[in-house]
Amino acid sequence: MQVLLAGATGAIGRPLIRALTANGHQVSAIVRNPDSHPLVRELGAEPITADVLDRDGLLRALDGACADAVIHEATALRDAKVQRRIPADDPTGLLRTVGTANLLEAAGLVGAGRFLTQSLILGYGYHDHGDRPVTERDQFGVYNGGVADEVVRATVAGEDLVFAAPVDGIALRYGLFYGPGAFSDLFADMMRKHSPVGPLGSGGVNSWIHVDDAAAATVAALERGTTGRAYNLADDTPITWREFFGEVARSHGTPRPIRLPAWMIRLAVPYIGALMSDTSMRISSALAHEELGWRPRYASVVEGLAAH
Repeated sequence: MQVLLAGATGAIGRPLIRALTANGHQVSAIVRNPDSHPLVRELGAEPITADVLDRDGLLRALDGACADAVIHEATALRDAKVQRRIPADDPTGLLRTVGTANLLEAAGLVGAGRFLTQSLILGYGYHDHGDRPVTERDQFGVYNGGVADEVVRATVAGEDLVFAAPVDGIALRYGLFYGPGAFSDLFADMMRKHSPVGPLGSGGVNSWIHVDDAAAATVAALERGTTGRAYNLADDTPITWREFFGEVARSHGTPRPIRLPAWMIRLAVPYIGALMSDTSMRISSALAHEELGWRPRYASVVEGLAAH
């Protein structure tokens, strides 16, 4: 297929270009900065300079272009700052809402009949989901009036836009990313410089996915995914935040984070408290295994970090 990719230089974008081209797909990559053109070409894609949040500029840049599918992987996580709350104008939130709407319009312009969008397992809600694996049959978009509701709202809104559009829409509910350029590198860098904090207890349980596995799953969904479907995509081994920080410190040779009581983290940075202490979920990717023929190469964070 001819694929139009947004978010080409992010943590998942780079391995995704490689995975797409390895399967014979041709990729046009939307990038904001022309300085990224050499990297994009080196990865195997043809760059197009545009800002996903600038509707008119995006459509002008794509005038005359053709594509069979659009993949929306654009986020602003690389530039994210630790903040007490997630505002309504959070850049990643805007990319999930305004950016998705603009890319859907772009899909119509370039003739794309298939649209894959990045979603997030945290859209199931920032609370304790218990020991039962969370599947796509569980309610998506659970709000509790807390500081993380804006993340849930934007994630749900992005999916709704895609499913309501006249395209073959698919939502990819990724686990938390780790691997090159993702959370593990970010936390390792913070641990080298600033001794970040972690929960005094084990912290909530969460499900992760290596960026290479996320890329492979995305290609599988592009080729074999069912229209109107959302797919959970995570590895086989949910872990606590204490275990995650420990593995990152071990694999990157950094000090472990300072451990503080959960109430203190909630008070200082409520969103981090909601994520690390209040949220526990064990994600099932059985539907993706069955329908996409995809299994993670790295069954656990331990395996994935050891490989790098």
